[in-house]
Amino acid sequence: MPKVSSVVVPYAAYLRVYEPLGAFPEPERGHWARYARRSDRPSYQDELRRSLAGLLPVPPIAVPVHESSDAFVLEVDGVVCVCPWRTRLRGWQALEELAEELPPPVLDAALPPVVRRQAAQDYERWLARNPDARPWIRTATWQVPLNWFVLVSDEERRYDKGTADVPPVLRYRTPMVQARRRVARALRTLKDAVEEGPLIDGLVDVGRWLEEFHPRSLVELDYGGLVHVLPAGELEGDHSAADVAAGIEALRRGDGAAAGEAYGRLVDRWRAVRDRRSAN
Repeated sequence: MPKVSSVVVPYAAYLRVYEPLGAFPEPERGHWARYARRSDRPSYQDELRRSLAGLLPVPPIAVPVHESSDAFVLEVDGVVCVCPWRTRLRGWQALEELAEELPPPVLDAALPPVVRRQAAQDYERWLARNPDARPWIRTATWQVPLNWFVLVSDEERRYDKGTADVPPVLRYRTPMVQARRRVARALRTLKDAVEEGPLIDGLVDVGRWLEEFHPRSLVELDYGGLVHVLPAGELEGDHSAADVAAGIEALRRGDGAAAGEAYGRLVDRWRAVRDRRSAN
């Protein structure tokens, strides 16, 4: 494995699904069972550093040549649950979205067109052989999409300030059945109260994604590297899931003013986070 930098990569948040081992067919189930017993499992920061290291060669490696055999692992009530990284698949999908994020000159400088074309061709051939493939992880840069907060509740929020040796953590974790129920309820309310828009579209998309997984899976919303760029006071006071729930409940009651207040808090909070992207 190539040596990579120990620098913290701060810009990504994650939505993950952990499936029970029984959801995986053999021989993959056996691989994950053995993997779960390892004590040297890498972190999400390791995955990011490896990906960034791939951009250093000339020409850069836009997407890993081989699929990752790593995963995140949880044990809940004696049941081992696994969230495969699938870094190569996610890399291909992220590459498709990159043109919307970067101006063409910047994109061409970072990833020349010939590199992107080759990656797109590789993905097309791979997808023809794996038409039902889907990632267990969704990634967002410099934000947490508001539709992700619909899946969780403030009671499921965990915030640890961390220490000099342990980084802070801000994440939510909920059973799959609860996440699906919240999506369905929120969609009913939103469709009755407002016209179609990005929040509804995002919820429909994430709801379809959740349906791909075992009903006894766990869903995790993790602020990931964003905790390294947000002051401790802002992290401690961030109750975005509660604000989203309050806004949806206000819409259900027909209280547009209260819904607007909740939405305003969210917009102000996350605009401030996104502004840090161009602060330097």
